[in-house]
Amino acid sequence: MSSEPLISLPLRPLDTISLPGFSMPSGAWDVHVHVFGSSERYPHVDKPHYTLPDGTLAQYRVLMPRLGIDRFAIVQPSFYGTDNSCLLDALAATGDSARGVVMIEAGITDAELDRFHQSGVRAVRLDLFKRAKEPAAAIRAYITQTAARVGALGWHLQFYAPGYVVRDLIQFFRTLKTDFVIDHMGYMLEEDGLRQADFSALLDLLGGGRCYLKLSGAYRIAKHRGYELVEPVAAAIVERAPERALWGSDWPHISYSDRDTGELLNLLTRWAPSESTRRKILVENPNRLFGVT
Repeated sequence: MSSEPLISLPLRPLDTISLPGFSMPSGAWDVHVHVFGSSERYPHVDKPHYTLPDGTLAQYRVLMPRLGIDRFAIVQPSFYGTDNSCLLDALAATGDSARGVVMIEAGITDAELDRFHQSGVRAVRLDLFKRAKEPAAAIRAYITQTAARVGALGWHLQFYAPGYVVRDLIQFFRTLKTDFVIDHMGYMLEEDGLRQADFSALLDLLGGGRCYLKLSGAYRIAKHRGYELVEPVAAAIVERAPERALWGSDWPHISYSDRDTGELLNLLTRWAPSESTRRKILVENPNRLFGVT
């Protein structure tokens, strides 16, 4: 793998973003947004995987009315590591229309967690790509310790993980007493050795009452093979547990900046043809998960 960072390109022009092809329900959420700021104010981690993306809070807020999005969740990007300053400043600027998903160090204090909660944070992101080569027992211990720290606050866990790690954790996930979200439909790629049986086991996990799957990252799963490849996966999730599915744009589509966010939203017309089901995915499920009434 190259040590050179991916080059972040300018965002797709707003006037080329597709409009929703269906009636967006009031209170609709985008549960996966990354926000970036100036390098002078928000330093990045040493050796980030990509250059500073074109994706500020102001740019996203201009996009929201075009898509009919009323609420959103800001997810801490790896670019900033566990320095959540940019995310917290964005939450302060948006008020009640946004919630945060932070990344934390093991030694974080209860007082800092409480401060995050008061700022609108409701989840912690666990990047298991970084830990994929660790022993399974170490990964399970990391998850257990994190859940113990944030469970009392009513937060959920958000897993960014390769599909083979998700597969190996499915039985462990059944033991969690904290709600959790798995990004990008489980990220189960055939090229990583995942099979239909692995995805079926993931679908069965939805029956446990704690797991949510995020209908996000379609282009990361399909690569350059077309969204048709992803449709059976997304549709199966919606059919199995519409009350456990969420939609996220993954804006600003890091390293895929030319993606049409409206086109991604409109995939829901094929994945979830029913208006009532789309309302669950876009409004009811995220409201429940993020504690919004």
